[in-house]
Formats: sequence, C-alpha cells, structure tokens
Amino acid sequence: MGREMNSNVRRRAPKPKQDTSEGIRLNKYLAQAGITSRRNADYMIAQGKVRINGRTVRELGTLVLPGDKVDVSGTAIAPIEERVYLVMHKPIGVMTTLRDPQGRRTIVELLPKKKMPRVVPIGRLDFDTAGVLLLTNDGELANRLMHPRFGVDKTYRATIAGRLSPEDVKRLNDGVMLEEAQAAGAKVRVVSVRAGYSVVDITVHEGRNRQVRRMFEALGHPVQTLVRLRFGPVSLGDLGVGRTRDLTPREIAALGRVGRVEEGRTT
Repeated sequence: MGREMNSNVRRRAPKPKQDTSEGIRLNKYLAQAGITSRRNADYMIAQGKVRINGRTVRELGTLVLPGDKVDVSGTAIAPIEERVYLVMHKPIGVMTTLRDPQGRRTIVELLPKKKMPRVVPIGRLDFDTAGVLLLTNDGELANRLMHPRFGVDKTYRATIAGRLSPEDVKRLNDGVMLEEAQAAGAKVRVVSVRAGYSVVDITVHEGRNRQVRRMFEALGHPVQTLVRLRFGPVSLGDLGVGRTRDLTPREIAALGRVGRVEEGRTT
C-alpha cells in the first residue's frame, strides 16, 4: 500500500511530540475555551458529548485542526484568545453568582464592564462574608484551584465572641468535628483580644460550606464578622471594598504553580 492517507481521516496526536502547527489536542482546546479542565474534558469526550464538524469524537488524542467547528452537547465553543485574571474585594451582602433568582445584588454589578461576561468566580464567598474573590475565564486553572485534591490555603480574619482557650486552639489545629465529618486542621493566630470578643486569623485548605463559621460555632465562639484575607498566593492588600483589579503577572504565575501536576505523571 502507498503512504497516502485519506483526507477525511482525522489525524491522531503524534507521540511523544505533537506538531502544534497542525492542530491542538481536543482536551486542551476545551480547557482553553473555559469549558472545563483537561482531565474532565477527557471524560466528556469519552462520554460522547463533544463533536467536531458535526461528528461525535471519542478518541482522546484527537486534534482540532484549523477551521474545525467544535460543540459540546450542541453548544458551539471556541478558545478564548485573551485570558482574564481578576481579584475582587467582595463586600458583605453580595451574592457570589452571576445572577440571583431572588433579585439580590451579585458580583456582576461590581465587575468592570469590559470584563463581562467572560469571567466566573473561583469558588464562593458567603453572602455575609467579605474579602478576596478570584475571577477568571481560564477554566483549567479555575477547576484546579477549586479541586479539593490540591488543598489551596485560604486565610480569613474572624471576629469571634469570647476568647479562645489553649484547648480551643489545639482543637482547631487538630481538626474540629462538624456534622458531616471532621474538618482538616487549621492554622490559627490570635490577633487581639477585647472585652467580649477576639480577632483571629485562621488558615484552612478545605472548601466546606461555611466551614470557618461552623468550626468556631462548634467551639462556642460564634463569628461576628469574617473577611478572607488571602486565597493561595493572592492577598487582599489595600484593595478597597467593592473594587476589582487585574492580577499581576507574578500572581498569575504563582497561581499556576498551585497544585500543578505534570501531564502524564501517574502515582
């Protein structure tokens, strides 16, 4: 047989090195479109949810070639050319969603109009919690930062009722038992103590619902105010309440290193 290939046969990704001038791996294409992470993209492809030029594709190594049209569950997608990375100082009384059925104020009202509607929040902050909220259109990074496997540190400043005892601090360090399970250990620093209340910095790496509030409540110290000071390497700094700024190149690079796993590495 000759070496000619049928032009209708889609070219598989060469191993071990891909000629990127001929196309891009489908899972990377989906991640760059802000749809999902590469890992979850492989699952979507295997489940037959992705089509190229109207044909369902299940081969994980498939390349998207120039001019190809890709859709996921019938919705056309395309890679996002400009990456956007923001940090917002979310105020109390604002929903960490792009819309709210109950008509409450959302973070959309605080975003620079030129950044909308391309960004989504990385995780959530409660309605009554303020502080650092990251937003991006980088779906792959967002999924990695939210995945519990990578345990991104998040630091909060809590004003709590009463004063923490040494036993309270030890329980926080070891992990407080919540209704559904025991929370992982937290790092605690008492900032100040006043009559009837204390100010405490606490760092956790889980993302349980209202976790910090419930941990202190379990110890008999209800939270009065709560502000997230830091998410991973990004800190609140002097960013004003309700304000948003672009992340610096150094901050973006640091976020990219959080939880990074080499492709193809198995454990």
